[in-house]
Amino acid sequence: MHIAFAASECVPFSKTGGLADVVGALPQALAKLGHQVSVYLPRYKQTKLNDAQTVVRSITVPFDDRYRFCSVLTGGKQGGVDFYFVEYPPYFDRDALYGTPAGDYPDNAERFALFSRAVLEASKVIGVPQVFHCHDWQSALVPVMLRTLYGEDPAFHDVGCTFTIHNMGYQGLFPSEILPLLMLPWDLFTMSKMEFFGQVNFL
Repeated sequence: MHIAFAASECVPFSKTGGLADVVGALPQALAKLGHQVSVYLPRYKQTKLNDAQTVVRSITVPFDDRYRFCSVLTGGKQGGVDFYFVEYPPYFDRDALYGTPAGDYPDNAERFALFSRAVLEASKVIGVPQVFHCHDWQSALVPVMLRTLYGEDPAFHDVGCTFTIHNMGYQGLFPSEILPLLMLPWDLFTMSKMEFFGQVNFL
C-alpha cells in the first residue's frame, strides 16, 4: 500500500514537540512492513537537507482566488521512506515554525492551508497514494479539500484518509472570514462540520 503522510514537523528535519517524533518513526515502521511510504513537510528556514534537489519547480497551487507557485524538494530516502518538502518562502522561511514568544503567526491559517493544498497538487505529479495520513490541525485540511475541491478529480478516485490528533489543545481556530480565502464552500460552516462557536475549526 502507498501511504503519504502530511505533517507540519518531523525529526530530524524540524521539531517543536512529540508530533515530530511520531512522524519520524511511524513511516519507517510502515516501510519495514513492506508499504510504500512518503512524507510531506513544509520547508522551514531551519530545515536542513543534504543534496536537496527540486522535484517539481513552481507547482501551481490555486489559493485565494489566484495561484501561488511552490517548489517541492526531496530529502531523499531515509529508512525506506521518501521525504518531500513544500517550499514557499513567504510563508515558511521564518525563524520559528508556528510563531514567536509574543504569539502565533497571524497568518498560520493561510500558511498551512496552502501547505495542505500543495500536498495534494504535488502528489498528482509525484504519485497519488492510496491513503493520506494527516496529523493535527496543520494538515487537517487535506481530507477536507480532497472531498470538496478535489471531489471530482479522477486522480484521487478511491483515495482514503486517516487523521491523527496528537494534542487536542491545539484546535486550529480562526475567524470565519478565513473560509473564502481557503476557497472552501460556506456549507462547511456548520456545527457538524467546521464551525465552532462562530469560528472556523480546522479539526
